[in-house]
Amino acid sequence: MAFSPAAAPKDLQDLLEAIVQPSALIEIGVIAVCLALAWLLVRLLRGPRIPESSIWFGRRIVDGVLFPVAALALVYLARVIVDGRVPIAVFRVAVPVLMSLVIIRMSVRVLSAAFPASALMRAAERTISWLAWLAVVLWITGALPVLLDELDGIRWTLGSTTLSLRQVLEGTLSAGFVMMVALWISAAIESKLLKGAVGERLSLRKAASNAVRALLLFVGLLVALSSVGIDLTALSVLGGALGVGIGFGLQKLAANYVSGFVILAERSLRIGDYVRVDNFEGYVTDITTRYTVIRAPNGRESIVPNETLITTRVENLSLADRNVLLSTVVQVAYGTDVQTLREHIVERVKQVPRVLSEPGPSAHLTAFASDGLELTVYFWIADPENGQANVRSSVNLAILALFQERGVEIPFPQRVVHWRAPAPAEGAADPAR
Repeated sequence: MAFSPAAAPKDLQDLLEAIVQPSALIEIGVIAVCLALAWLLVRLLRGPRIPESSIWFGRRIVDGVLFPVAALALVYLARVIVDGRVPIAVFRVAVPVLMSLVIIRMSVRVLSAAFPASALMRAAERTISWLAWLAVVLWITGALPVLLDELDGIRWTLGSTTLSLRQVLEGTLSAGFVMMVALWISAAIESKLLKGAVGERLSLRKAASNAVRALLLFVGLLVALSSVGIDLTALSVLGGALGVGIGFGLQKLAANYVSGFVILAERSLRIGDYVRVDNFEGYVTDITTRYTVIRAPNGRESIVPNETLITTRVENLSLADRNVLLSTVVQVAYGTDVQTLREHIVERVKQVPRVLSEPGPSAHLTAFASDGLELTVYFWIADPENGQANVRSSVNLAILALFQERGVEIPFPQRVVHWRAPAPAEGAADPAR
């Protein structure tokens, strides 16, 4: 975004003399009314909110940006209306200050949404703030036109094209502003689409938000390149080279991106599903265009390329429902009334919290082991995200308490050792005599 030298005052002395005039009070009053109207407009657009969600420091993507944008629009409109009726002095300060606030707040929101955990985000925010306020000072003092003329005089030739340092800086700022706006709009749309969505709706909205972000970034990139002065027709050669690169070196990357959109579109995997991929078991926490994040109950996370989820076997334990079948094994001594004991085990396991009554638990005689009769108890749970080892332990404790109440013996391992005395040597007396 280039600053117009015509909008700047001739020098700082003229500005100071104009500000102390009585007409400056009229400008201050008009600006105060514009700020009040902007605050009221933002409050009406946002509706009733909790105190933590203020128009300046709220957590929403538009908080901190909507108010300075509305204030800038109203103040600039008021300047156009009063121009020619009263001398313009305070407006020359208010407009660049509000424009700087818009740039700073928008950069903060975009960086916070795009890089929420980045350590360099604070440094980038401070750098943008210092540059924005420096531009405001240069604009107000009248030094900006002189600086721009000096930068315009620094030129060099690249082939048949002559560039100046001013053109490079203005193109870079324009490209950065366009990309920032594209990221801000895409983050706002993604936040709106994903709000309150669960299950299948969450996967569909995630796919839509990814497509919108890719489209906005592509359009923003084209606009940014055009603002820098790059001929977009030259991108046809780049597109051909990119196609060859995708066909050879980037085919895996392209396959992962296509697979990501396929997964989100067909809804075979959804955020929150409990899956098993390549002996790794956990919950799907995020599905991006290139990879899927699976979090195990022990806290470990696996980043799985989307192509793997398309080309290999994936066990989705939550596709039909969230019920998970668990089992535990116990042995009882031979001679135990197994038929009656099975009924008591089923009734006792039904009383364990988190164990479903429908489908209910069951106990089966599964093996005639060397030490006793082996019983396998099956039971269902509907909340595997709360852990499996804890509910299996509760079932085992309930079965142990039942056995102690009814005097059922859990057999210890039994081993029979056969010992044979060595044969006496020839001619030796029999020790048994």
